[in-house]
Amino acid sequence: MATLALPKDKKFNKVINIVAVAIPLVVAILLNPRIPKVELGEWSKVLPHVNGLINTLTSLTLLAGYYFIKKKNIAAHRRMMTISFSLGALFLVSYVLYHLSNESTPFGGEGLIRPIYYFLLITHITLSIGVVWFVLRAIYFALSNQIDLHKKAVKWAFPIWLYVSITGVIVYLMISPYYN
Repeated sequence: MATLALPKDKKFNKVINIVAVAIPLVVAILLNPRIPKVELGEWSKVLPHVNGLINTLTSLTLLAGYYFIKKKNIAAHRRMMTISFSLGALFLVSYVLYHLSNESTPFGGEGLIRPIYYFLLITHITLSIGVVWFVLRAIYFALSNQIDLHKKAVKWAFPIWLYVSITGVIVYLMISPYYN
């Protein structure tokens, strides 16, 4: 199987920086509550459940990728990380489509569970913004065969990305009883 190989080029760092800022910025603009919702139909109501599944699969493929690299199975590691990245892109599209077409669901929990939910939600959102830069760099370094730099980026990307995907599942499970 042929693999994509990117050249070592400083322009990729600029592109990564721009994309890492642009994605959260565009998502924030699209999710502005002042923007009228777009009617996509009833099918869009299932997207939070799809997103929960995507986050679950992402968590599993990230862990599988970690397992395979520890076993020095680079081909399997590459497949798992490609799937993880693809799932992340699919999640982003699904998340934006849901929030473009549906009002946000308020959390209805009370007592101690409420601050726990908001802590998880806030850390999930904050880290999901920052992890984009690390993931893009890790992928670029792997594809350009800069393995030492890939390993340095992954030291940050992996735990943050895993935390974001796992807390995405937990936040989904906590709020899912309140979906209409």
